[in-house]
This record gives sequence, structure tokens and C-alpha cells, in this order.
Amino acid sequence: MTLKSAVDALLRHATQSGSVPGVVAMATNCEGALYEGAFGEPVLGSGAAMGLDSVVWIASMTKALTTTAALQLVEQGKLDLDAPASEVVPQLGDARVLTGFSAAGEPLTRAPKRPVTLRHLLTHTSGFGHETWSADVQRVQVAWNIPRIGSGRKAALRAPLLFDPGERWQYGIGIDWTGPLIEAASGQTLGAYMHEHVLGPLGMHSTAFRLTPELRSRLAKVHQRDPDGTLRAIDFEVVQEPEFELGGGGLYATAGDYLRFVRAILNNGVLEGVRVLRSRTVIEMARNQIGELRVQAMRTALPALSNDAEFLPGIAKTWGFGFQINLTSAPTGRPAGGLMWAGLPNTFFWIDPLCGVGGVLLTQILPFADNKTVALFEAFEAAVYESLS
Repeated sequence: MTLKSAVDALLRHATQSGSVPGVVAMATNCEGALYEGAFGEPVLGSGAAMGLDSVVWIASMTKALTTTAALQLVEQGKLDLDAPASEVVPQLGDARVLTGFSAAGEPLTRAPKRPVTLRHLLTHTSGFGHETWSADVQRVQVAWNIPRIGSGRKAALRAPLLFDPGERWQYGIGIDWTGPLIEAASGQTLGAYMHEHVLGPLGMHSTAFRLTPELRSRLAKVHQRDPDGTLRAIDFEVVQEPEFELGGGGLYATAGDYLRFVRAILNNGVLEGVRVLRSRTVIEMARNQIGELRVQAMRTALPALSNDAEFLPGIAKTWGFGFQINLTSAPTGRPAGGLMWAGLPNTFFWIDPLCGVGGVLLTQILPFADNKTVALFEAFEAAVYESLS
């Protein structure tokens, strides 16, 4: 069976059985696409067909692109990975460590033992948590009247640290904080910088923080999976006029656009003759940047948005710049040293520098880490590796 027939059958069954409303999947090697397919509907029950050019909210798949932008500025000497980040954005110097709550529910804090750095922010070791996976962050938001990160309001960044920088790995808003550093160092908004220096050079012309009328005409809606397993379309959209653009999760994109980024990483920072990162920077992105710390399972604090989440359970995982890295081989066929991450509405990608392949699978389903979609992504990845053997 060819890769196309195998994956077509896989995706067709997933949509026809009701596992996902619509799905787009693509795989690539260093030279070009190995597979492209789209099945189902962008809005369940609409009768419209999901297309290869369907636009979806990629959420935390934004992080790898924001990381790329930050590392470009590191290459230029405009940002420093290990200097106090407050030298660029002074507000980061106000961050304090949460130590508990008073009897009245007031957050108790102390000064951190060391300053937050860009390296901490990019590797989820800064101490900043995320409301979706931290009840303590939610308690502080209520006590201090801090809006949720998805509000696009600058006040959302005022959350405290949950631990001293560099002492743990915990998924958080560090890369949302990276956006203001990029803006301060470049003199541009995050979106403008990324379009000029990352998205434009890579030919990612359907990737943006703001939905133009043309992008909106191709938009797939987010769907909610109810407790009984049924799916329904919901009215969700990233804030379109935010006070700041969410470098941790604000982008919309197509599978084809993101596959171009995947291919650029496979080619050590070059795509079709255009270099966006130095080779040694890409090598660092794919290298353990957190020492003996390890990526931990993410326990949900907002079940409507996320299930408990851990990719490749039972396998030790570290973090590079922009990517989770598996330290031993995965059941799908991905060898040690593979890179991956995902987005809240069940969007996924992986990049395998060793075998020179990668892929993207996009749906629009909440909550995150949906069992049926994770299984679909793993089956898709396994089919790609099977085709290589």
C-alpha cells in the first residue's frame, strides 16, 4: 500500500466515523512534500469540504515560530540568551515567586533567586506557569484581577513565577513574554517582525495573527467534544485587536505553510535558497537546553480546554528551543532526537533531523490532547515511517 492510499484511508475513516470534523495532514522530506491530504468538513454539518488550504488556529505551534524570531535577534546581537531579560523589558524585573496564599486567599510572594533570562523564557524554565495547567495561576488571576492570557491584554503577563528561574520545567507563558522582547529589540510589532523576517521569507503567506477577509473565507471552526464524545462547532476566535500579539499561541496558518517551516528546519535554516537561521542555531534548537530537567506531564486545571497531556508517555523528554525532544525512540518510528509540539485545538507537528522527515496534522477540536486525535496523529506518523522502510 502506498503512503497516499494508507493515509487517505486513515483520515477518511477518522472523519466518516466522527472522530474528527475535518483534518489536514502533510508530510515532507528535505526536498518536498511526501503526502498531502484533507478530509471532512471545516464546520461540521456545513457540507463544505476541508481543503489543503484551510486556515486553522495553530495555537502553541506559534511558539516555534516566535522562538525562531527571537533566535534571529540573538544571532544579530540584539538579544542575549543569558542576560537578565529585564534589561530589554524592565517589567520582567518585577516578577516575584509565589510561595502560597494567606488565610484570606491573598497570594504570598518573594523575590526570585535569579533573574529571568530569554533562555528561561524559551525553554519553559522561567517559572511562569499557564492558567490551563495551574490552579494556582487561576487563584492569583482572581485575587489580583489579572485577565487570562488569551485576552490579549498586557495585564495578563503580570502573573507571578511558580518557582525560581531555571529550577523546573513547567509549560507556561514564557514565549508570550518573548514577544515583547522581540518588539523591544527590533522596534517592530511581533506580527510585523515575523512577517518581514520569518513568515515572508519562508513563503508562509497564509499565516497571520489577524484574519483578513481572504483568510477568513478559508477558516475552519473550532469544535468542542462534549462528554458523550459528540462534536459541535463553537464560536471561538483569537482576539483580533489585542494589546499585544500572543507569541505563545496567536497565529492562524495552513498545513502547507507550516510544512514550509518544518522543511526549513530539516534543511538547517534554509528553504529554497533563503536562509532564516544559521545552521548552528538550528543545531542548538534541536539540542537539550534544560540539562538534567525533564518535560513533565501537564495536568489540566481547565478540563473544557485541555485533558491531561503528555506526548510519548513513558519516554524521557527534554526541551530545545521551540521543541520537545524525545531521548529514546518512539513507537511511531521516530528515532531519539525527534522534535515536536502541538497546539490547543489539537494541531500537531514533528520534525526528525536524523531521518530528514517531518509532518503536520491539523484539526480544530477542544479540549486539547483529545485521545482520538492524538491516536490519529500517531497513526499518521507511523505510516510515514513505514513508507520509508
